[in-house]
Amino acid sequence: MSLSRDERAALLGATPLFAGIDADGLARVSDRVVEVEFAPDQVIVRQGEVGTGFFVVARGAVRVVRDGRTLANLEPGAFFGELSVLDGRPRTAQVIASEPTLCLALASWEFEAVVRDQPAVALAVMRGLAGRLRDLTETERH
Repeated sequence: MSLSRDERAALLGATPLFAGIDADGLARVSDRVVEVEFAPDQVIVRQGEVGTGFFVVARGAVRVVRDGRTLANLEPGAFFGELSVLDGRPRTAQVIASEPTLCLALASWEFEAVVRDQPAVALAVMRGLAGRLRDLTETERH
């Protein structure tokens, strides 16, 4: 069953990535996303493949796996796929649905349009990337 524009906007608005975007902006972003459902253990993105999409977990959960090792478990509100969309290089990890999962997906060209239209999204993505980088560097030092 497909979500309404308002339901998609509400899901997006509940994620930290889209915090600070007004209702009109959320509605515009929700018009660009596509809903994609995944079964448990279904691969959403593959490590080593060039990505053409960015995802926000709307319902369910996913695990991030690199070289067979689980790096993270993501729940609703989390996002993934931004690195490959931003730099056009192969994905650094595989993402697999842990349970029945619904993601809101943005194709790379739609992601770029959202970032141009909603600068707050660009800032949130940068903050998310910075946090992930910090976590990696702090973990490796200890």
